[in-house]
Amino acid sequence: MRCPRCGKLQDRVIDSRVIQDGDRIRRRRQCLDCGTRFTTYEAIELIELRVQKRSGRIEPFHRYKLLSSLSKACEKRTIRLEALERLVDEIVIELGAESGREVPSRIIGLRAMEKLQALDPVAYVRFASIYRSFQDAGEFVDEVEQMKKRSPRRPDQPELFNPPLRQPSPPAEP
Repeated sequence: MRCPRCGKLQDRVIDSRVIQDGDRIRRRRQCLDCGTRFTTYEAIELIELRVQKRSGRIEPFHRYKLLSSLSKACEKRTIRLEALERLVDEIVIELGAESGREVPSRIIGLRAMEKLQALDPVAYVRFASIYRSFQDAGEFVDEVEQMKKRSPRRPDQPELFNPPLRQPSPPAEP
């Protein structure tokens, strides 16, 4: 592997670990020239998916683009990166099995929203707002209402748009 600091190709593997239930390998490496330590990941390439964009253009599917957009939707949420990586892996496997080699970008976005909704409703709404290009707050409310119809609220989750009514305080006695 090329050293990210000096660019040399001479390195040694310090540590290797199997991660994500054996689907990937994490390797810690050290450059033999400058001594910089860095991490690389190895994964089996299942299929070379291609994405058909809305414009009709076809380009290679890049897993990191999907992971990046999901990560942005999950910022400041309690979702671990490993969970998002697993989610992306599930999407890629499903798309490869169902769609063959060329997948419309619309299908990828819908699949990501479906998975995100099950993982975290707030991240789902964030992702949907970008994917569907929401223009005003009403579209957020509509999406949340649609989401409520599709899946009931968990008992530990507070109501998003209908805060609990406060009980009026009794009149003060003179």
